[in-house]
Amino acid sequence: MLKIFVGTMYGGALDVAEQVKPLFEEAGYEVAIFENPSLEDLTGSRTDLALFCVSTTGSGDIPGNLLPFARALDEQSPGLPSLRYGLIALGDSSYGETFCGAGRQLDALLEGQGAQRLGERLEIDAMETFMADDAALPWVEEWIETQQLKVA
Repeated sequence: MLKIFVGTMYGGALDVAEQVKPLFEEAGYEVAIFENPSLEDLTGSRTDLALFCVSTTGSGDIPGNLLPFARALDEQSPGLPSLRYGLIALGDSSYGETFCGAGRQLDALLEGQGAQRLGERLEIDAMETFMADDAALPWVEEWIETQQLKVA
């Protein structure tokens, strides 16, 4: 089971999640997308692999729909040594230092719980890429390939 957790304000990160879902299905995964994820969605049932699609709001903030998840992760410290994950962060480099801030924060939180990020974090810049999935799709294809994530 691959779980995709979405943090979005205007639907961009959700769009990315929906666009990459078929690539994981082709690789043999059953895929669930969580638009308003809770920590229970991650820890309550077996998660073989997770992908986080997170846009950044305000001054590097985590979007409202993902905030309860991030807070619970921080406060409950569940410890996630068996979790393997990937992270796609959406941002706008015109915001300078807070570019992809939410994705970077979440990455640090997950790492702090012992989770293992597979490969590099993808940071998509709205200044360079009009349609985020143009960057996300090839990245996911390569991620599945290089991390040998095919189960089919």
